[in-house]
Amino acid sequence: MKKSQDFWSSFVKTTDDEQKIKKPIYVLAPLAGVSDSAFRQICKEFGADIVYSEMASTTALVYSPQKTLEMLKFNTKERPYIVQLFGSNPEHFAKAAKLVEKEIKPDGLDINFGCPVPKVAKQKAGAELFKDLELSRAVLKSVIANTTLPVSIKTRTKAGSVNILQFLDYMSDLDIKAIMIHGRSLKQGFSGPVDYKIIKEARKHFKGIILANGRVIDKKIAQELLDKTGADGVGIGRGALGRPWIFRNVKCQITNDECQEKIFEVALRHAELAYKLKGEVGIREMRKHLCWYVAGLPGAKEMRRELVGVESLDNIKKIFVKYKD
Repeated sequence: MKKSQDFWSSFVKTTDDEQKIKKPIYVLAPLAGVSDSAFRQICKEFGADIVYSEMASTTALVYSPQKTLEMLKFNTKERPYIVQLFGSNPEHFAKAAKLVEKEIKPDGLDINFGCPVPKVAKQKAGAELFKDLELSRAVLKSVIANTTLPVSIKTRTKAGSVNILQFLDYMSDLDIKAIMIHGRSLKQGFSGPVDYKIIKEARKHFKGIILANGRVIDKKIAQELLDKTGADGVGIGRGALGRPWIFRNVKCQITNDECQEKIFEVALRHAELAYKLKGEVGIREMRKHLCWYVAGLPGAKEMRRELVGVESLDNIKKIFVKYKD
């Protein structure tokens, strides 16, 4: 299958002077139930270079695709936009890859080998799939053979007895363009120290783009991750919750957080976009985002108590007016 243009090459110099997008690369990492189109667009406004979709089930795309395809829709403002797939059946991955490329037309496909969530693990997907090198290879080969889009992967440093270096060696002949490595093992989950050393070691085992991921909440930690791993860029996930301007801050080396007025302004714009895209469902889904936005502000506890029950844009506006200053 003839491959389409690989957008990942935009981050690699072809001559001493030519490089379309400069490194380091700052990426909105995939976040299940969070990184929908409204949130991705807000993060792009603040400078995210690449955004990933929420995880999409390959099984759902095979047997009941409509709801998942609806979830994966995006605005052209979001490009480069990558759709992330999860599952464990190579045949499902093949069909899902073809379907997503045809119906959604993203810039790339990503395979999740890192999710630790139990309901994903039950399907032998995510980090559980990572443990099985033979099946992981079959999944990767299946996707690569059935799409013209560039294929990337997201992993952890270790799951079970398999570490990222062993994983990369086992897949070394496959056409994987990029990898995002969450710097913690499956056992660690989302807490504990990030393993800078093994991410740096990955460079000896992988020639494509390497993105480091894990506990990036400000410019200092982002720079530390880049310095200690030698990665080409950083994936920011939870650090962007309620703080989408983190992408601007890490790029421009800004330390200060936004003022209350600006936070309310961004949160409301986000809510308006969510309502435009999803109607009342979008407002209900915004409740968690609104609570993240106001965290740390004076009266945050009282605000959260009211924000978790909002039903309309007008509700949100009234609460923000009430607590302004």
